[in-house]
Amino acid sequence: MSLNLLQAWQSAKARLEAAGLPGPVIDARLMVEAAADATRADIVSDPYRPLTEEQEATLADYLARRERREPVSHILGRKGFWKIMLAVTPDVLTPRPDTEVIVDYVLKGWPEQMAFSILDLGVGSGAIILSILAERPAAKGLGVDVSAEALAVARENAANLGLASRLALLRGDWTAGLGDASFDVVVSNPPYIATDVIETLEPEVKDHEPRIALDGGPDGLDHYRRLAPEILRVLKPGGMFAVEIGYDQKDAVEALFTEAGGSDVWTIKDLSLHDRVVVGTKNPLETRV
Repeated sequence: MSLNLLQAWQSAKARLEAAGLPGPVIDARLMVEAAADATRADIVSDPYRPLTEEQEATLADYLARRERREPVSHILGRKGFWKIMLAVTPDVLTPRPDTEVIVDYVLKGWPEQMAFSILDLGVGSGAIILSILAERPAAKGLGVDVSAEALAVARENAANLGLASRLALLRGDWTAGLGDASFDVVVSNPPYIATDVIETLEPEVKDHEPRIALDGGPDGLDHYRRLAPEILRVLKPGGMFAVEIGYDQKDAVEALFTEAGGSDVWTIKDLSLHDRVVVGTKNPLETRV
């Protein structure tokens, strides 16, 4: 006898709980929805809808992979972020809610109809820049990444969201080759985990996320040392920047950006009240008499 949607969700949740996995309720629902081609509303309004044999087999495969600590985003090939849905592969960092702090900050700084240019360094799946472009129709952006595979994911996401005409993508090494004072906004979620800490992380991260998107060097700060002066170089006078940091990196990263010429440098906390995003501006050019 086949499972219905409600039974499938309950049994999936119980299986994930038994395996000691975090977030079993939401993960179970997401996998049931994907396997049964159902929506959240379907589970509520039509809980006794039976799964086909094929759907049950798909769900069993998803659950087995999750028990092996494969991230749900990789199993399903997608992840919701801000107000958009993104394709996700093992070649990009899975977007996390903490990073939405950057999106929120930029959107508050730019009215809906205002035109501006935005640069996303280490664009990955495109989560940050595409979330912003989706809500700011007059904005245009450039995403840079060293990984050709990551750029392919960002390109697919831009096309799926109807934003490909406003996002250029470039394979490159941070700001190499970009002109001075080129952008109104620069955002980045660079690798910031200290090399020897990576092995202590959850298997979902340590074993499945791209190492290049995690490794920040011996103290986790390697990329900020390079990025701080470069971000200030490519920003237009009066332009703003926002970069994600590790929870214990606030003072060091603020100092790097201040030293590089940043103005009004401060740090925004995430929903867990951890220091998460260092922001600031580039001083407008002084007028000379």
